[in-house]
Amino acid sequence: MEQKTLDAVKRTELRKGANNLLRRQGKIPAVVYGNLEATPVAIDEKEFATKFRTVSENMIIDLKIDGVSHDVLVKDYQEDVRLGKILHIDFYAINKDKLLRSRVPVRLTGSAKGTRDGGIVELHVHELDVECKPRDLPTEFVIDITELESGHGVHVRDVPAPEGVKFLNNPDQAIVSITHAKAEAAPAAEAAAEGEAAAPAAGAAPATPAAGAAAGKKEG
Repeated sequence: MEQKTLDAVKRTELRKGANNLLRRQGKIPAVVYGNLEATPVAIDEKEFATKFRTVSENMIIDLKIDGVSHDVLVKDYQEDVRLGKILHIDFYAINKDKLLRSRVPVRLTGSAKGTRDGGIVELHVHELDVECKPRDLPTEFVIDITELESGHGVHVRDVPAPEGVKFLNNPDQAIVSITHAKAEAAPAAEAAAEGEAAAPAAGAAPATPAAGAAAGKKEG
């Protein structure tokens, strides 16, 4: 997989308000930990936005801290959704020779047969948990749903694991399925019809007592 580079500098000013000052200067405060002593760093906001249009946990980054390279993954980040800005990033330094656990996104391709007769595509899992060495980490899992019919789906066990990659999800976990909208709507329609039949029509007179009950009341 293609590895992107990113420059960082160590942060020495850690007092309250320092992070906000960095952001005003066009920097993103970050921290690197894992196979490295926890190190506060700062990266250029424009460089990060240009190279990483989406933030993905499975992308290995060559992070150069004051010129020294470290292979890292993005483990977590804080974002101001309103402004569309990254506020803070947690980088996890990895060892290329050791197994790591990460999440790999799922991408669907094709138009399912089941959608032609009213079926609906439901994606249950957007990412799969894997364990592998950094060099074997997939960029994504592409699942072709072209042949899927209503009532059918794809489970974790149906996805071939690339060499060196182990799935951590339950094999029986559904990734995507085609549900039949008409079949789901039928029980609801029947229940509604039964409810209407049981309820008295608006303005209808209350039910009269049975003849025997009325006669008994007169005799009393």
